[in-house]
Amino acid sequence: MSMPSMWLTADRTLNIAHQGASGVAPANTIVAFRRAAELGADGVELDAHLSADTVPVVIHDFTVDRTTDGSGRVADLPLAALKELDAGSSFNPAFAGERIPTLEEVFEAVGHQLLINVELKVPPRENRGLEAAVVALVEQHGLSDRVLISSFNPYALRRVRRLHPQLPLGFLYGSDPLSRLARALMWLMRDLRPEAAHPFWTLIRPATVRRAHAQGRRMVAWTVDEPDVMRLLVEWGVDAIISNRPDRLRHVLER
Repeated sequence: MSMPSMWLTADRTLNIAHQGASGVAPANTIVAFRRAAELGADGVELDAHLSADTVPVVIHDFTVDRTTDGSGRVADLPLAALKELDAGSSFNPAFAGERIPTLEEVFEAVGHQLLINVELKVPPRENRGLEAAVVALVEQHGLSDRVLISSFNPYALRRVRRLHPQLPLGFLYGSDPLSRLARALMWLMRDLRPEAAHPFWTLIRPATVRRAHAQGRRMVAWTVDEPDVMRLLVEWGVDAIISNRPDRLRHVLER
């Protein structure tokens, strides 16, 4: 019998480090995830893609151009090529040599220490098997009680639901037209019913939180770095806050 999800049983606002402690270390790297733990985060949020040879890797963008010294689409580069790239120097030369991690490397480094929110980066109408690969890793590492899967793509979430019905899901959305369309589509998927809503923080009001809780759904806010906003969201009863600065959020939560 699987353990209940720690995402769904927490009785306080969770401190979730966005792409690791990305305000003080290069985003989506092992050093950022370990730093998040040192700064008191309860968990980390990260972004998962498939490499050209179908290995789940952790990087935010669909290309490597912005955060590494390379260029090209993640989906077009095999793992060996991705591992040659410097994922640290663009943040700060002190982090030169940091590499793009695989999802398995992240699980091995912090999976039994932190909660992990895996955001699936799956374009509309694409189905290369990221969902199945991620679910397999979650099961192999015994992390079903620590991992939550989120995405802007409701089809990706539905594939996860069918692969692992007990794994909690979070639906990401903003205020843009594509998000509004995806939200409407999600509510038509009667077999989906995500356990958490992940709106951009400006879309949250006290009534938003009350409505989610009345439906048995968790409310997860992204991405919040200002202490005044953090305090307001905690007061409203948000269940988790995703932040680039888990150190600031820790101070807010400790008061």
